[in-house]
Amino acid sequence: MATITGGAGAPHARIMGVGAYRPTRLVPNSEVVDAIDSSDEWIQQRSGIKTRRWAGPEESVQMMSVEASRIAIERSGLDVGQIDCVVVATVSHLLQTPAVATAVAHELGTDGAAAFDISAACSGFCHGIALASDIVRAGSSRHVLVIGVERLTDILDLTDRGTAFIFADGAGAAVVGPSDTPGIGPVVWGSDGEQFDLIRQREDWRDVVGTDTQPGSGVMPHLTMQGNPVFRWASFAMAKIGQQALDTAGVSLDELDVFVPHQANMRIIDAMARSMKLPASVKIARDVADQGNSSAASVPLALDRMMAEGEAKSGDTALLIAFGAGLSYAAQVVTVP
Repeated sequence: MATITGGAGAPHARIMGVGAYRPTRLVPNSEVVDAIDSSDEWIQQRSGIKTRRWAGPEESVQMMSVEASRIAIERSGLDVGQIDCVVVATVSHLLQTPAVATAVAHELGTDGAAAFDISAACSGFCHGIALASDIVRAGSSRHVLVIGVERLTDILDLTDRGTAFIFADGAGAAVVGPSDTPGIGPVVWGSDGEQFDLIRQREDWRDVVGTDTQPGSGVMPHLTMQGNPVFRWASFAMAKIGQQALDTAGVSLDELDVFVPHQANMRIIDAMARSMKLPASVKIARDVADQGNSSAASVPLALDRMMAEGEAKSGDTALLIAFGAGLSYAAQVVTVP
């Protein structure tokens, strides 16, 4: 029997650079309230959102991914040819196949990098960081580009009172590479499929195209969400996951510098912080107020903003946590690049 040679990976992995792309169009609450019979005051009380970013016709999933990635690669100090794997987390690339990651890798000019998409909704970026860390340490690739990107306005029902004011578009990217010391802690992840229906695509694609016996609607499938159950689940169940991620990484609350939760809702962010008893010294990402909920893009967008504004500094210890449809979740402790 032949002996198979194992991979020779790095001892540890770290995030080397982060980049972001925000669509140019800034949409205030006043533009969405009439269609959902709401008000600016109600939206801010409910979600903390004042404005959100919506993509224009030219701001495709691929275009936003490439722009965010170019910034992340430049900040990492690498040449694009050193990227040998591209992972894109998204639920709004509207081609069933091929993966948009292959087109992104080509447009960036990588040298035939491995490329694939993952679908884990709002927790997709944190899933991608976990995969990238394992890939680097296993030796399958040396430098992995992880992208969280969404163009949710393509699948948003602008008359749906539960979702129209929440969701947004954008892209964030991070380069993960080898390190002599741990820069990405073990992931704590999982799912609660019993609550599969709380956040989901409302229509099956077969409802759109029809069958031999039943004509299709011809209407694009839309996102739907049961807000109150999601709020209760995320606010408290995810605080426990965040604490588990800290414990697994061997980091105490007093050692934590930055908290970057999925930017779902300001009330959820505040409830998680209270439930975890975060010290006042911990800086908390609140990008949702101006960006809206951009699903898989929300964590890297929020981290990028904190770094740009000096709230997250190089070498800081940060807790990333995200949760969403499925219900899926993932969390890890990382060192800010």
